[in-house]
Amino acid sequence: MIVKRAMKRGEDQELRWFDDLFAAIDGRNVDRFLAFLADDARFRFGNMPPVHGKQAIGAAVGGFFDSIEACRHEVSGSWRHPDSVICHGNVTYTRRDQKRVTVPFANILILRGELIRDYLIFVDISPLYA
Repeated sequence: MIVKRAMKRGEDQELRWFDDLFAAIDGRNVDRFLAFLADDARFRFGNMPPVHGKQAIGAAVGGFFDSIEACRHEVSGSWRHPDSVICHGNVTYTRRDQKRVTVPFANILILRGELIRDYLIFVDISPLYA
């Protein structure tokens, strides 16, 4: 993952958290991803219905990861607020037939302490399955 930040460089721990989150996603590691979520988290991916709770989120995310060969996020900007993180950029998906599709995304992460309470992904993945 490539990250271009609007965050201050002095926020090293916060930046490591953010990098680790996207490393888990780009590594398609469901368990590692779930470690970032509160037990009662809500997850919405694109225009899909929201999923509630770690077990349901794990099943949904695992199903998506199984449908692709790889993914790689390039974060163009990110902003931290007291209880949230917002980021945007491009994600490149490698399909099972090895074709690559790049689409823009934006994420809003609502936090409870260091855990994500709401994970909202704004992306159009229809080109991935076209």
